[in-house]
Amino acid sequence: MVSIGTSLMWSLFTLFVLIALIVDFAVLNRKGNQAVSIRDAAVWSLVWVAVSIVFAVWLFWQLGGLGEDPQAKANATVRTLEFITGYLVEKALAVDNIFVFLLIFTYFAVPAEFQRRVLMLGILAALVLRAVMILIGAWLIAQFHWILYLFGAFLVFTGVTLR
Repeated sequence: MVSIGTSLMWSLFTLFVLIALIVDFAVLNRKGNQAVSIRDAAVWSLVWVAVSIVFAVWLFWQLGGLGEDPQAKANATVRTLEFITGYLVEKALAVDNIFVFLLIFTYFAVPAEFQRRVLMLGILAALVLRAVMILIGAWLIAQFHWILYLFGAFLVFTGVTLR
């Protein structure tokens, strides 16, 4: 598999994600059971957007975007724009998820002071389950190429039945 990152870059990225989760859980425990204010949500959103901008600049620099080599500059530009595009798509999907969370919290009558804890545990579970499913799916595809047809048929079936 071809990757733009070295093992060190992927290790640092993984370490950063783990630290970010630890920071979120530490803030959660420090604040206890209290509702999240609009101000707190906006501040934390701005913090994570700023972190992603810093990462985009670091990625551009790391891939040689500030050097003299025109090929490296072009590669750095493309890869950095791919990151920014992916980030914006994920951010848009995250805003969409907020409405889903609100519907779920309302349906199950989760008190406002427990919503943050439930959300964090749900995110952690989703990350673990997504990693497991990706690893299993990648292994299955590597072992049995024909399984892609089954996955495709499953997607078509679920798309048709969800109408």
